[in-house]
Amino acid sequence: MRPFCSKVFQQLLVILCSLSLSSGQPHPLDPLTPTEISAIRTIIESSPLASSINSTSFGFHYVGLEEPDKQTFLSWHSNPTAHRPILPRQAFVILRAGGQTHELYVDITNSCIASQRVRSGNGYPTLNMEEQNAVTLLTFNYTPFVESVKKRGVELRDVVCSTYTVGWNGERDKGRLIKLQCFVVGETANLYMRPLEGITILADLEAMEIVEYLDRFVVPVPEATGTDYRASRQMPPYGPRGNPVVVAQPEGKGFTVNGNVVRWANWAFHVGFDARAGLVISHASVLNDENNDYRSVLYKSYVSEIFVPYMDPSEEWYFKAFFDNGEYGFGPLSSSLEPMIDCPPNAEYMDGYYANGDGSPVHIPNVFCIFERYAGDPSWRHTEILIPGKVITEAREEVSLVVRTVTTLGNYDYVLDWEFKTSGSIKVWVGLTGMMEVRATAYGHANETRGEQHGELVAANTIGVYHDHYISYHLDLDIAGTANSFVKANLKTVRVNGGETPRKSYWTTVKETATTEADARVNFHTAAPAELLVVNPGEKTKLGNTVGYRLISSSAAATSLLTDDDYPQIRAAYTRKNLWVTPYNKRDKWVAGLYADQSHGDDNLAAWSMRNRSIENTDIVLWYTIGIHHIPSQEDFPLMPMLSCGFELRPFNFFDRNPLIKTQPFNKGQWAT
Repeated sequence: MRPFCSKVFQQLLVILCSLSLSSGQPHPLDPLTPTEISAIRTIIESSPLASSINSTSFGFHYVGLEEPDKQTFLSWHSNPTAHRPILPRQAFVILRAGGQTHELYVDITNSCIASQRVRSGNGYPTLNMEEQNAVTLLTFNYTPFVESVKKRGVELRDVVCSTYTVGWNGERDKGRLIKLQCFVVGETANLYMRPLEGITILADLEAMEIVEYLDRFVVPVPEATGTDYRASRQMPPYGPRGNPVVVAQPEGKGFTVNGNVVRWANWAFHVGFDARAGLVISHASVLNDENNDYRSVLYKSYVSEIFVPYMDPSEEWYFKAFFDNGEYGFGPLSSSLEPMIDCPPNAEYMDGYYANGDGSPVHIPNVFCIFERYAGDPSWRHTEILIPGKVITEAREEVSLVVRTVTTLGNYDYVLDWEFKTSGSIKVWVGLTGMMEVRATAYGHANETRGEQHGELVAANTIGVYHDHYISYHLDLDIAGTANSFVKANLKTVRVNGGETPRKSYWTTVKETATTEADARVNFHTAAPAELLVVNPGEKTKLGNTVGYRLISSSAAATSLLTDDDYPQIRAAYTRKNLWVTPYNKRDKWVAGLYADQSHGDDNLAAWSMRNRSIENTDIVLWYTIGIHHIPSQEDFPLMPMLSCGFELRPFNFFDRNPLIKTQPFNKGQWAT
């Protein structure tokens, strides 16, 4: 790597950036500000790197915070005033220029490039929005496509096109290629239900030209009638209307947001935004009432990847196996949340920023919302009737704090929630809605279908194609510190022989501490029943139990059904297991690898884990994948109702007793004074 932080260059950039950089000191985990993003662009364009590359311009494909080393941050957090100056701000940048991928570490504090290298190997960086928008316009001046549209009886002005990554299917590298699929809008906003089927378009992203074109067959474009989801376009008869439901907090919000640090009830955590991951939850700690101090639970967590393979091997569909984070990025596709629709009226909002294709900051207002949720449920309750002359009922309401974001990845919308509970639990939810990917067909009725359709007829001339969703989470748990172990508390049936009672059997637990990565891989469908625990062997409760948290899995725990030699499966080999555990490594962030576009599977989680490193009593990371096999139905047309699933991180001997017993009710109750 070549450093560019010479004193002369540094002084020049300090002058260039000093007018824009804020004098305020950010939290070390705060996402890049728009001022910092602009400064990064200035630093790069003014550096010797710019003149050394024979290129007219850079394409920015990722600009994100380069966080301080974990131990450095933890040292800072334990005594911030002792760190002067404050921890330096740095960024990691991926550029395309001159047909090459460049990785840069930019020292924002000192206004210079700390290091730079040309990246080699399989795969390409995340697409940026500008190149995607530009390449879709090529079709409208491409004569064969214009003729194909005319042949289908469609007006060119009603056509829109979108980008589809090509994946890797064993072919040699031919550069940064993209496929285009087009749809008809016309009388509906639901373009995804009206594909122009039979057309395959391949374009070169850097030459910005169409390099292959194939129009294999013509089938009817599905009708627009009944596809529009907008309320203003609906016609009677309507469904029943309910009465308004009001959320009110007469004493105001019960949480505080100081910069990006959120405090609520017994929780404190940091909220960040990343161009690839979207929402990032960091440094989450929960209050221990027994000694009135905060203990760490979670150092960092986010959605590392969403892998969506489709089950149609035809020419127009075989390549559709998308890595949404790695190929497109959550950040640029995050939605501005709508008050009273996406979030309740008691929500508070935070904004996000990312760098566009030329390195300029882009503002996403209301990218997160934070709100307290109460749905009338109890967090615990009991009615006692055995005490003579008394009926005692005691309960606490279930109030939680939710951090929400929504990402729209083409046709699908993902609603992502992190829900913090006063019990010490964290519930992680993902809701899937939006439109299915559909294939146009000549069939208008189920009785007409012949042969394998790779999906279900959900409307006339419309096949909802079978597909999967694998949502993979990076969970860097630090249970009361960084030295943790992964434990399977296996449930074992024991036979009773010659016992003193009629019982013939019982079950007990046999705890198994994973020593290496291979010991910790779990497929919930084939594994024996077990509680999955992350414990801190060096921390005990007053009773002597090891403190820990347990992972309670979702019912949505599908694993891949593809064969091991299928190319999408090679690239997403980690979907064979629901859970992996690896030792902490700052560079291991993305389950599909840093360069997911056209990746070959040689830099994914399954590849890293083949090293079979030690994971006992050390800093470990859990990688948990929610899996869904989606068989479309007519209720998914024209827009899919929300399908929610998730998992829970729940205390396991982390507290000396139920922490809710002494938690005062959110609504007024009787307490001793």
